[in-house]
Amino acid sequence: MKKSNTKFQYKRYSEHAILIQGPSKIDETLLENLLFYKKSIEKFYGKLIIEVILSYNSLLIYYASTIENVYDEVLTLKSLFSDEFENQASKKRLWKVPVCYSNSLAPELSSFAVNKSMEIDEVISLHTTPLYTVYFIGFLPGFLYLGGLDEKLFAPRKSTPSQKLEHGSVAIGGNQTGIYPCDSPGGWHVIGKTPVRFFDINADNCCFASPGDKIQFISITEEQYNDIGLLVNTSNSIPESKIL
Repeated sequence: MKKSNTKFQYKRYSEHAILIQGPSKIDETLLENLLFYKKSIEKFYGKLIIEVILSYNSLLIYYASTIENVYDEVLTLKSLFSDEFENQASKKRLWKVPVCYSNSLAPELSSFAVNKSMEIDEVISLHTTPLYTVYFIGFLPGFLYLGGLDEKLFAPRKSTPSQKLEHGSVAIGGNQTGIYPCDSPGGWHVIGKTPVRFFDINADNCCFASPGDKIQFISITEEQYNDIGLLVNTSNSIPESKIL
């Protein structure tokens, strides 16, 4: 099996866990490597591990039992990675997520635009133009960590977080944008709101999107927001999507 030029560091995280850490960057090639590495680890260990947790640049492997010899386990983990991963392409979906940018649903949009010295329409245009990559899911069930925000929209988090951001709030924090899947405290700036549910515990697939997928925000009117919201509440529908 060929060895990759991608440099990973391996260290014991706890008696039951090993952390595999790659370069500290948000990068789609690194994401692809980590996704294939994760599959390789899960296939090899099966029920001997509880889960493998993905982040921007790392995998955390939780073993079902205490790690007796961490050095042997690290050697095994290293053998499960191949630079052939870089030549493989995983199936991805593009999800079109409707977002309403009206002041009544996103009261912070105006102040955000003022602070950026932009017109509101420019903020909306910059936010809806990219195809965002889903890097991983965390913080809250169904919270997608998205890469691809236009640099012009980068903004520090609030100095004082809001005590409650409503579910569906579309927000910007630092160099990231995301959607709050449930009511939650939050330090990001809310610039829009979507009627889409990103986590449904009763659904076969609790979160429709997966790491590696793409997200495109589609600007909608408040009337469309209400219509889609009614549909989501009565039929648990998910956004339109296509295979890339």
